[in-house]
Amino acid sequence: MFIDKLSTLAGQICAWTIVALTALISWEVFSRYALNTPHAWVLDAQIMLYGVLFMMAGAYTLSKQGHVRGDVLYGFFEPRTQAIIDLILYLFFFIPGIFALSWAGLTFAEESYVISEKTFSPEPLPLWPFKFFIPAAGFGLLLQGIVEIIRCLICIRDGEWPSREQDVEEVDVDKLKAMVQVTDQDIAALDTYVVGDKNSATEGEHKQ
Repeated sequence: MFIDKLSTLAGQICAWTIVALTALISWEVFSRYALNTPHAWVLDAQIMLYGVLFMMAGAYTLSKQGHVRGDVLYGFFEPRTQAIIDLILYLFFFIPGIFALSWAGLTFAEESYVISEKTFSPEPLPLWPFKFFIPAAGFGLLLQGIVEIIRCLICIRDGEWPSREQDVEEVDVDKLKAMVQVTDQDIAALDTYVVGDKNSATEGEHKQ
């Protein structure tokens, strides 16, 4: 779906804030301890960059089913039952909560813009641009939530979950072993060889 692609794109773009955050912290550490010139505004910038990453990753994570789920029982249910549970939770909890977040965030951002709000620092940074990420993140979550509701309806109708937009995933060890054509027996043999080689080296040291 288009919204899935939009959420994925937003997540990929905002992921670059990790690079900016790492570079900023590294530079500040060097500047503080090597050049003895700390900067008061860097801490505020770090907090804002992390906030952007955290908020804008919400819709992306939802589109990839990456949020923490208490699925002790949920995982044993049939897909149609899972979809019914998800649909109820989305309609009665998720949508109202995210709508409230978006509405309140827009109000906060507008008020911050009107007064040209800045950080409380000896070297203040403008704060109002950052606050506009709150309603933006809420709106993205709201759109993605609507897509998830549609997925629930499709699953209730068809009895299985529809496909999702794919992106970077954690390394699957079994898939990795299949790609390089390595079996568990190969790994066990290598472990035995390494352990035996270490034992031989230890015995040689004792003899010397």
